Amino acid sequence: MTLLNHRTEGPATAPPLLLGPSLGTSYALWDQVAPELSIAHRVIRWDLPGHGGSPAELISAGATVADLADLVLALADSLGVQRFGYAGVSLGGAVGLHLAVHHPERLTSLAAICSSAHFNGARPWQERAAAVRREGLAELAAGADARWFTPGFTVPELVRDHREADPAGYAACCDALAAFDLRDRLADITVPTLLIAGREDPATPPAHLREIADAVPGAALVEIPGASHLAPAERPEAVLTALRGHFGGDAKRGMAVRREVLGDAHVDRAQSRQTPFTARFQDFISRYAWGEIWTDETLSRRERSMVTMTALIAHGHYEELAMHVRAARRNGLTPDEIGAVLLQTAVYCGVPAANSAFATAQRVLAEEDGA
Repeated sequence: MTLLNHRTEGPATAPPLLLGPSLGTSYALWDQVAPELSIAHRVIRWDLPGHGGSPAELISAGATVADLADLVLALADSLGVQRFGYAGVSLGGAVGLHLAVHHPERLTSLAAICSSAHFNGARPWQERAAAVRREGLAELAAGADARWFTPGFTVPELVRDHREADPAGYAACCDALAAFDLRDRLADITVPTLLIAGREDPATPPAHLREIADAVPGAALVEIPGASHLAPAERPEAVLTALRGHFGGDAKRGMAVRREVLGDAHVDRAQSRQTPFTARFQDFISRYAWGEIWTDETLSRRERSMVTMTALIAHGHYEELAMHVRAARRNGLTPDEIGAVLLQTAVYCGVPAANSAFATAQRVLAEEDGA
């Protein structure tokens, strides 16, 4: 079976996150966002039929958003991905809305960016499809900057993608937009949903995203100033911040892992000592160290404990080492295994460092035995 052209980034064991493009662009639309998201996710970005590297023949005249969604599911199946987070821009966002309505069992969460539950009726898209089939894409591509970006901003690579798209594939995607209207099904969406609007977007103004946010139970809406229709390209930092908060690796998830590894008593003490001065640092630790690094299943928690103790010894952080000796015990290491790690550090970190580490670990283990 021929699949959508795609690019995969990030750890194979990380939570999958699929990224969908807008009409006229390729997966390069996500170039400024995907690498950062791939720190905590297995990011899979794909091209529409007739765009980038995807064959136009994957769809034909009269195509629907459901047809595109089926292609996305086939791609996910081929990669062994059963459930995934999904974010899409414009037509890519419409694919995500369709998946949330018709295949909710496949989604863990959804973000629709500069998109809509309808695209201003069928006629404009039918007329555009007819013009592209008749005249090609040169004239449309010449006006891409005005439709996609705020004045004075452009991304030449994306404009080139538009110009070089296959007219038949592009026109079939226009057919899909013409037929798309999910307004009467928005209330059926149950997955966690984020809507991101570009405040300067003439194609899908914030009102379109607000309409979805008002109808989808529990949905959140973010408006990005200074962004037009292709917000991930024009305001990548703002889009990245919103997506990171929505798609896991957040403080709540990190706090749960932090408690599992360090224990409630330690975390409660740390929280009780938190002040306005230290609050942002505590949030950083929960989001990054515990919400992203410790949740990556590439290494087991036992292995992470061994690596962490070694690094702390190498830098002489013995107060932190005491905390992580306790964590190592919670993660299943025996005293003999902890001793073996410390002995290894005598070779590579130095005998004095290991000597201090043994003293610290012996005290902690003795306290546990006497508890």
